[in-house]
Amino acid sequence: MDKTLPITSPFEFIMTKAILITLFAIISIAPTLPIESSGSLSPNKIIKSQILGYDLQYRVYLPPEYDQLDNLPVIYLTDGQWYISGGGLDGLLNKMILSKQIPPVMAVFVDSTDPHNAQRNRRNNQFLCNPKFVTFFEEELVPYIDKNYNTSAKREDRAIMGLSFGGLNAAYFGVKAYNTFGMFGLQSPAIHPCPDVYNDYEKEKKLPIKIFLTTGATNDTEVQARRLKSVLDKKGYDFFYKEVNEGHDWRNWKPLQKDALLYFFGNSQ
Repeated sequence: MDKTLPITSPFEFIMTKAILITLFAIISIAPTLPIESSGSLSPNKIIKSQILGYDLQYRVYLPPEYDQLDNLPVIYLTDGQWYISGGGLDGLLNKMILSKQIPPVMAVFVDSTDPHNAQRNRRNNQFLCNPKFVTFFEEELVPYIDKNYNTSAKREDRAIMGLSFGGLNAAYFGVKAYNTFGMFGLQSPAIHPCPDVYNDYEKEKKLPIKIFLTTGATNDTEVQARRLKSVLDKKGYDFFYKEVNEGHDWRNWKPLQKDALLYFFGNSQ
């Protein structure tokens, strides 16, 4: 039995027609309404290093609308797995890009653990002023990323950042890889295994680089960071320095990631 209710008056007919016209209009324009897109984080990828003699893994963050973009700045993160799990940096990048606090930026999260044995972490060997690790970035990883992604080829558009020994690594890259990178992020740099870094900055002419240097003020690397700050001050470097009342953990590092991204890529650039 047909249970469709009849339209019993001209007024109902007019109202029904008006509603249908409105619905069709909404449907017709819906595809053109702006939809807030999101960036993407790749699964782990493998790169075979002839220079280091072993495989490394990394993940790539691509900003929203990546396919429509070109000449993207890139930030490389050592201890990249921690910057994702502990720092949530991929999510922060997405948020800051969508809110237009920074332009679209790509990120490469380089994992220091062996991709074939997660219990083996090579960070100490890689990060403690290892010239082969510098060469790996300059001759293998960065050229590969530039070849396969929509990145800028300018050193001024590349940053590298790390924490603790990774901060030491970034400081070392500052004097050894400034032809490849223009920005260096040092979070709680543990410089004590490689004190020659201070001398490198003192002896080297002032380099065309930007440095983001932070430390906790409680049982962290404050003594080392302050010494490096003094060297940078004397040489007249362009750098950002901040101490926070935290220790050697993510309560220190995580909130400062936003400062780093703004300093490297924001309006203060």
